[in-house]
Amino acid sequence: MHHHACDREYRKLARAAGAAAVVLACLAPLEAPAQQAAGPRMIGVLTEALAATHPTVEGLKSGLRELGLEEGRDVAFDIRFSQGDADALRKGAEAFASSGVDLIFTINDAATRSAQAVTKTIPIVFTLVRDPVAAKFVDTLAEPGGNLTGISSLTAELAGKRLEILKNLAPKARRVWAIHDRDDPVSRAAVANAQAAATQLDLQLVSRPVDTRNALAGAVKEIRPGDAVLAPDGGRLDIAPALLEASLAAGVPAVFPATLYVGYGGLVSYGSDFHAEGFQAARLVERILRGARPQDLPVEGADKIDLAINLNTAQLFGLEVPRKVLLRADTIRR
Repeated sequence: MHHHACDREYRKLARAAGAAAVVLACLAPLEAPAQQAAGPRMIGVLTEALAATHPTVEGLKSGLRELGLEEGRDVAFDIRFSQGDADALRKGAEAFASSGVDLIFTINDAATRSAQAVTKTIPIVFTLVRDPVAAKFVDTLAEPGGNLTGISSLTAELAGKRLEILKNLAPKARRVWAIHDRDDPVSRAAVANAQAAATQLDLQLVSRPVDTRNALAGAVKEIRPGDAVLAPDGGRLDIAPALLEASLAAGVPAVFPATLYVGYGGLVSYGSDFHAEGFQAARLVERILRGARPQDLPVEGADKIDLAINLNTAQLFGLEVPRKVLLRADTIRR
């Protein structure tokens, strides 16, 4: 927890900077080790989040602590959260490039793209990136090639597994809708993966690319009782939230990419754990701060994938949750 003084400072800063830039380096170094005479290494954190506290940032901090890097003594954080504003995200990235932070830590595709656009030299460690190769953040996973490396959320790879979980929960469903952003290469890769799994699972997967809000509304209207839905991870148009609403309104089972949706009533989700991705990325951050180059550190796949189930929603939809699914679930909402 932060000290009261920190809290006051935080509130003052948050007001002063219009909650755009909050420096959470409140704990002044007591005695810096000799090689740290220049003070703590500055990590610029860039996120679209609504506040400075994000599970991935908390994961990063606790991972660094475990590796012996103390906040205030060894590392300090400058956290820019854009509250979903693309312009604020760009400005945050530019501020890091001009102040010359030691490393930029990004959360999600948009933040990573903003950071990539402003520097070819400052190391960038990304998290919550769905497919770093398709997004052109790295050349290959094994050999990133530039100044970026990080953790992949494995979105495309997990699509088939999501479908399998959906079939376990809704065995009567035959037709599954995959409504996704037409212009998003990651969503396209995920649907291709799901298509292969659907054949094995004896399901008819209807791929429906949309590019406008109207097209999205039209696609949602075609979903019938007895169908099921595979919600996409990311892309524009906020497709997954729209599908959550449709799923609950029509009693149609849907599988989502993150636990967050299950908290809002979604039936089931299967995807990487936000806190764990930050914790996992801490080792990459530590190695770079100790002199490793991002291009020499392979991108890692998220190592903690969470299965979350909402039993209330299952009951509402008249679905029996198989015991094997319950035993495997990491999060159960009742």
